[in-house]
Amino acid sequence: MTAFTRFIALGDSMTEGMCDEIVDGKYRGWADRTADTLAKANPNFTYINLAIRGKLLNQVIDDQIPAAVSYISGPETLVSFHAGANDVLRPNYQADVAFAKYERGISDLAKTGATVIVFTVIDRVEGNGKTAQLWHERFSAFNVNVREVANKYGATIIESDDAKWMADLRFLAKDRLHLNPDGHWRLSQAVLEKLGKDFDPNWKIPLAPARKKSWLRKNSENLIWIITFVIPWIWRRIRGRSSGDGRSAKYETPISWK
Repeated sequence: MTAFTRFIALGDSMTEGMCDEIVDGKYRGWADRTADTLAKANPNFTYINLAIRGKLLNQVIDDQIPAAVSYISGPETLVSFHAGANDVLRPNYQADVAFAKYERGISDLAKTGATVIVFTVIDRVEGNGKTAQLWHERFSAFNVNVREVANKYGATIIESDDAKWMADLRFLAKDRLHLNPDGHWRLSQAVLEKLGKDFDPNWKIPLAPARKKSWLRKNSENLIWIITFVIPWIWRRIRGRSSGDGRSAKYETPISWK
């Protein structure tokens, strides 16, 4: 079992930790939570988190991977790569282009000799409409590509199919896109288990069945969600803006993590 000396987290808002609890002015997130446990096995352990919300696949590959490479020292360096979901959500998404970019990124990381982990995503959401169907079609194809690339380059897959019950909206924040604190904690435990590290098996216990909501409450919540999150997201797309514009990464250089 590898005792990692460093963990480098690459990606977008999911890996930045959006919608988890805030510590020292920063979202905590599953990656920070994973680092908490990895650090216990090595007093010299360091952590880098280059993830920035809103980043597209090519931005993670072109900006974050080169920044990470100089800090990689073989299999004792763990690198997580979780990117591409923002591309899938765009109206002009081109799967073939995205898949080729994804493979290039994993190929570049594999050449460093690092231990690389990648992620499939929940490919089904609540509802039976066109939006839910499009989500399933795009993300199921995305997952197929992730698995093929990971197998080709020897990356470890954190598999969403191992916990399909995580599609429960109660693991998501109010924006219905990012994990809430419980969701981030559970993902961190899934990662630790896959790596053969200490983990809490309670992460595998699904929530009790949710109480059925009234028609009025459900539709009121949907309306609030559209006004609060969907419309601002569309407005940013129209203006060519991103939630990550002007932001820097949480930990751009190795930080001692205790």
